[in-house]
Amino acid sequence: MYNVECWSLTAMKREVADTPGRFAMARVWEIFVENCLENRRKGGKVMAKQKIRIRLKAYDHRMLDQSAEKIVETAKRSGASVSGPIPLPTERSVYTVLRSVHIYKDSREQFEMRTHKRLIDIVNPTPQTVDALMKLDLPSGVDIEIKL
Repeated sequence: MYNVECWSLTAMKREVADTPGRFAMARVWEIFVENCLENRRKGGKVMAKQKIRIRLKAYDHRMLDQSAEKIVETAKRSGASVSGPIPLPTERSVYTVLRSVHIYKDSREQFEMRTHKRLIDIVNPTPQTVDALMKLDLPSGVDIEIKL
């Protein structure tokens, strides 16, 4: 993990959204100074939040959605906050094949393979969350990639 020097971007976005245009920059600076002073009073630097990022891939979107739902339920039950599942763009592979083996090149057939993807972020996972996710049984047609 790395240390972040007193900067809370999400808080600024929320508070500045209601401010008229020309006063927005002054308000951003005010919030920045307030956050810096508050963080220095608390002890200097703030640790970045822990997060588990899970990417799911499958050819069948129904199986993928069921797996994502299981993961989200398990994480919420163990007390972690979850963002997602976020649908990522579907990857489409097209394969063109000759229908005949000899001279009929004009007659072709196309096959496509679609790979559906989802992204789930688990913010501030507890040890119970990690244990529950390790014990979770998912279908064999779903590819899971986990990053800490």
